[in-house]
Amino acid sequence: MPTTTNVGNSGAANQKLGGIPHIHYFDFFSRGRGQVIRLLCEDAGIAYTDTRYTFEEFPQQKDGALGDMNPLKAVPVIELNGKILTQSYAVLRSWSRQLGAYDGESEEERYFVDAVCDLGVDWRTLFVLAFLSPNKDKTYPEHCKTDRVRYLSAIETHLKQNPLSQKGPFVLSHRITYADLVVYQVLHDEGLTKDGRMGLEGYPRLRQLVDGVEGRPGVKAFLGSERYKG
Repeated sequence: MPTTTNVGNSGAANQKLGGIPHIHYFDFFSRGRGQVIRLLCEDAGIAYTDTRYTFEEFPQQKDGALGDMNPLKAVPVIELNGKILTQSYAVLRSWSRQLGAYDGESEEERYFVDAVCDLGVDWRTLFVLAFLSPNKDKTYPEHCKTDRVRYLSAIETHLKQNPLSQKGPFVLSHRITYADLVVYQVLHDEGLTKDGRMGLEGYPRLRQLVDGVEGRPGVKAFLGSERYKG
């Protein structure tokens, strides 16, 4: 059966969103495309209800009420204030606007945040294809030598060269954005945030981003809690 947990107490961030979001997503450690929504909630102090589904039980669930909430019959699905929200990155952008944070303030900043986010999204797509392939023993090592290196290098270069990123750990220097969370989550899921950041050797700017995200009070508390599942 799915498990449901209530996280946090409703506060100012929930008032801006219009309620307490109910997140439906996989019980897949603290990983996956939808996990970044939980991460935003933890960082921003958004109270949320978390319903998790194992891969084994999800096929049955998607043919019932859960599937009725999303024409694609996929998760994450979020219930909020009588509305249904889908598509992880659209949710991140929408909530950032409502919170008045986690995004750029000028058009130049918003463009750059979008661009870095999209790099993270494209990278995740290739990662998932390789990692979940029936031929994972071949496809994932090849991914690690090719596509992963390509995206690590691209994001590292953007963060080093763009003046918006040169004064602090985040995409917009000292202001965290949803793009930082997206990039962090794919780095985490690829196993690059562990073991003293050994997987990020040669990518000092990305190591700085990881340290910045994990040093945030809400994220730090989450990583040290039972809610963090690895």
